[in-house]
Amino acid sequence: MPRVAGVNIPEDKQIRIALTYIYGIGPSSGEQILERAGVDPQTEASELSNEDLNEIKKIIEDDYKVEGELKREKKMNVKRLKEIECWRGIRHKRGLPVRGQTTQTNSRTVRGNERKTVGSGSKATPRTKK
Repeated sequence: MPRVAGVNIPEDKQIRIALTYIYGIGPSSGEQILERAGVDPQTEASELSNEDLNEIKKIIEDDYKVEGELKREKKMNVKRLKEIECWRGIRHKRGLPVRGQTTQTNSRTVRGNERKTVGSGSKATPRTKK
């Protein structure tokens, strides 16, 4: 399996799809990377030459935040919001929806109010022996 940015990408998929297995690279940025590297997006990952793989790796390392670095940055952004105690930070602290979603009827699981569904309500009658 080719290894790019610390992730084993699947060999049996087209390279444009295989790149999306890397956290931080979606379909559009994957297409841009392949265009800059001069690689056909329809090529399977197993058919790539070492030069093509090295070119893709170099572009990703130089110009994109992926995997651990991106996750760390997102975590630090949330931590900063919590520390300055802005509205979004407070919502993060309380474990509530952050982006304005309604909480009166929806987001039960987020609020800790998960309701279990109940059957028809009638109990089965006990069987009697004859």
